[in-house]
Parts: sequence; C-alpha cells; structure tokens
Amino acid sequence: MTTILTDQDLTGSAIMPVAIDAVETAIRQKAQGRMISPPRHHVTFPGKGDLVFTVGGVLGSAPIAGFRVYDTFNGDHHSQIVAVWSTETAKLEGIVIGEKLGAIRTGAIGGVAIRHLSDANATTVGVVGSGFQARAQLAAAAAVRRLSRVRVYSRNAKNRNAFVEEMQRHLGLDIEAVGSVAEAVRGADIVICATSSSMPVLHAQDLKPGVHINTVGPKTLGGHEIDLDVAEMAHRIATDSPEQMHAYASPFFLAGTSHEERVEDLASIISEDKTRQRSADTTTFFCSTGLAGTEVAVAAAILKLRG
Repeated sequence: MTTILTDQDLTGSAIMPVAIDAVETAIRQKAQGRMISPPRHHVTFPGKGDLVFTVGGVLGSAPIAGFRVYDTFNGDHHSQIVAVWSTETAKLEGIVIGEKLGAIRTGAIGGVAIRHLSDANATTVGVVGSGFQARAQLAAAAAVRRLSRVRVYSRNAKNRNAFVEEMQRHLGLDIEAVGSVAEAVRGADIVICATSSSMPVLHAQDLKPGVHINTVGPKTLGGHEIDLDVAEMAHRIATDSPEQMHAYASPFFLAGTSHEERVEDLASIISEDKTRQRSADTTTFFCSTGLAGTEVAVAAAILKLRG
C-alpha cells in the first residue's frame, strides 16, 4: 500500500538533518551528471493563479523519480503534492501532501549552502522575515552550525515575536526580535533573507565583511529583496539551479550586470576536490532558486524515515 504523509507527519527534530543530507546527496549526484532537474513549468488559470510543476529525480544507487505540483491560488499558502517512484521497481513509494515539505526542502538547500559557503565557526545569525521559509532556513542553519545568538526582524511585530517564541522552543537558541533590518543583521556571521518584498530590504552597508547571505525571497528584475550592492560586496555568488535562474519569466535580478557570469553552481562548489580556504573576510552570497528533483529526494528520505 502506498504511504501517504501530511504536514502532521513532518514534525520533529530529525526531519531537517535528514532533509539536508538528502539534498546534499542529490546535489552531489547533479555534479556527476546523475540528476534530472529541468526548470519548473507553470500552467496559468487566468484571474486565479497557476499550478506549478517540477519533475525530477536522481540516478544513483537508489534511483528515484517524481514530481511536485503546487498552486498559487491563495497568496502565500500553497498546497502541494509530491509523489515519489522507484525507477528500479516502478513502485509508487509514497505521496506527501500539504504545505511543509516545500519549506523544508528550501530550508535544506539553504542548509547545504551554509555548510559549504559560510565560515565554519559562524555562531550568529540575522534573520529578515518571519514566515515558513525563515523558520526553515534558521532550522537548517542550526543543523549545520553551532549557533549561539539569533536576531530577527519582520515588519509585523506580532509575527516576529511569534517567531521568537516558536523557534526558541524548537531550537533552544537565544533569539531576539529587533526593530529594523539593520539591527537584525549587524555583525551577524550568517544572514537569512526570506521576505516577500519586491523592493530591496537588505543592503551591503548593514553587513559585516565575511558574512554569508542566503536569499530565498524574490530575485528577478521585476522585484528583488536584496540590493545589488550585496552582490558587489560578495566574493563568491552561488545558486542551486543555474537552469532555473535563466528560466524565470522575469529575468534574474543580476541579469545584465557584471555579476551574472560570476554565479557558480552549488553542485560544482561542493564537489571540489579540496575545500577552498575561506578567510574571515570572504563574503559569500547564495541565491536559492529551487533545484527540481530535490523535493522528490527529500520526500523519499522522509518516507523512509517514517516507514
């Protein structure tokens, strides 16, 4: 019988480390040409929104294939379905239904980026945003770095206070709600920007040299949460999916700038034979675009954990 999981099954401290390991394994397979990860496909329902499809999988020792579909019919809350097949047995391994898997997958991609791009001794985090994605990104950061202090800002004081209460309980960290973006990110080793803003909210002048930045919000010429001066500041810029970066309906926000050609594939970075020495003042910048197939890999790992 096919296993079906819902949001209620995607809780507990074991989920994010499992998701991060699944994503890293998939990205390493990508570096070897053993991952299927085409850009996402939108089907528009005029006046209502889209159904968005991603299809992909990995061809390693336990080959899997599958798809994810989610809607944009209701603001920020997107229902989704992820289905996973074994390509060896042709068995439908399971289905995951709900909202959480997408945030967990994106958080896990961010965790892999933090693991390979941030200072290994990073302990402080500044978070801009207080929604599902901000929560997942912080949980992923805590899974790969020994964090001691977190500051968070979002426009709604009630939301950021709720973020503090929930994430302190979940992660056992010292988390403080503050009154501005600048205060949240000042002196932080890692900065997570996870807003819905189409105007830049994060600027280089507020960041210390040597910071690592994850952006998971808007990042097209039509609207982007990160100012271009952050790219100017960064010594390395990376993304999880150059294919998706070039496939946005509105061009990627670095398109046409001198920084566009500097964007590296995260798969190439983590597959380097030797980890590059990272000096304390090396600033790194990761643009999460959503690597197709990773949601299938994460779903497969969680189905196995819950099996």
